[in-house]
Amino acid sequence: MQVLVRDNNVDQALRALKKKLQREGVYREMKMRRFFEKPSEKKTREQAAAVRRARKLDRKRAERDGVV
Repeated sequence: MQVLVRDNNVDQALRALKKKLQREGVYREMKMRRFFEKPSEKKTREQAAAVRRARKLDRKRAERDGVV
C-alpha cells in the first residue's frame, strides 16, 4: 500500500494511510488474528454475520416495498 507525501507533510500522509488501512479492513483483521479462533467459533461467527446480513436485507426490502 502506498501513500504519497506531498510538501514533506508527513502528518497528512499518515492520516491518508490510516484511512486506507481502515477501508481495507486491516485493523479488523489484526484484531481478529490476535488470538487463535477455533474452527467451530469461526463457523458460529460467520453464521451469525450471515443472519444479521439477511435480516438487514429483509428490513431494507420491507421498507422499500412500503410494508413497514
